[in-house]
Parts: sequence; C-alpha cells; structure tokens
Amino acid sequence: MKPIRLIPVVALAAGFTFASQAALAYSAGDAFVRGGVAQSDVRSDNGQAGGVDFDLGTARGFTFGAGYLFTDNIGIELNSSEKFEHDVALGGADLGTIDRMPVNLLVNYYPLGGFDSRVQPYVGAGLNYTRFSGEPEGVDARRSYGAVGQVGIDLAITDNFMLNGFANYADVDARLSTDDGALGTVKVDPMTIGGGVTFRF
Repeated sequence: MKPIRLIPVVALAAGFTFASQAALAYSAGDAFVRGGVAQSDVRSDNGQAGGVDFDLGTARGFTFGAGYLFTDNIGIELNSSEKFEHDVALGGADLGTIDRMPVNLLVNYYPLGGFDSRVQPYVGAGLNYTRFSGEPEGVDARRSYGAVGQVGIDLAITDNFMLNGFANYADVDARLSTDDGALGTVKVDPMTIGGGVTFRF
C-alpha cells in the first residue's frame, strides 16, 4: 500500500518542479527592465574631417532598457545609456571629447521562449538614433539615424531575476561642421559589449 500512496506525492512533486522550471522561461505577456555597464568601441578608421584624420576613443558607461514579449518568442525592446564620452583626435592632435547618447528600438527573437531553460538567448534588430553633444569648441556634430543589431543572453537565477550579457552593433555616421562650413562625415559604427541584470515581471 505504501508505494501506491507515494504515487500522488511523486506526481505532485514532479508537477511542481516542471512548473517552477517553466516559470524561468520567457513567455507571452512578460515585461522586463535591464541595467548594466558596457564598453563601446568605435571602428578603427573613422575617416577624415577637413582633409585630416579624425579619431575617436573607446568609452564606458551605464546602460538601461525595457521590453515586452508579444508571444513566447517575439518581443520589443527600447534601450539606451548614459552619454558615452569619447576622446577626439584630429590629425593626431588631442581635440578634447565628444558625448554620444544612443537610443535603440529593437524587435527581439527568443529561440527558447516558452521552454523550461534557465538560459534564454536572444537576437534583435531595429533602428538606432544617436545624439551628439559636448563637441570640441567650434565643431558641431549632427545627429544620426541608422540600423542596429544585437545578440544577448539571460541566465535565470530566480523566476524574476536574471544575469544579462549582450553585444550590439550600430550604423552611426556623424556629419561635422563649423561656422565656416562642412568638415565631412565620419564613421562611428560602435560595437558595444556589456553585462548587468534583468528583472522580469
């Protein structure tokens, strides 16, 4: 009789375990917020301004974002960061710094959405808007619009708390000018790699 009595208990425990694991997966209706730190590396050849080589340095900063899943596998994400401050050199001479603030709107695909896995990778693509400010004196950098793509992964620690890692690449151009006229267009094209936490609710 004892083995028979144990069957409902075992079945209940198995069901609870499966439900607990399934809760770790992304599913339709989930919303999340993210935060972390990232390093942003621009392309090595930024082009020329006024016929002279223009160079931007690496920058680091805090990142943040929020998103929503319409289905188990498809969602939307809006993310940004504090201003990335890049060192600027013109013809090898230090020119000061310039601030770059990106805003990305992406559609994400979660291949393991709905599956009972603690590891939840994702890929996304969308649009980037970049605003420049704090330019060196006498220089103006026009805002940029372009494409952006990202890959990332969330590692579930609890039903709501996850560790996050990501990398994104954006097509960013900066048209530079002074009071005397246009200096030219430089290529920024940042590759940003970072990590942090995701809170799902």
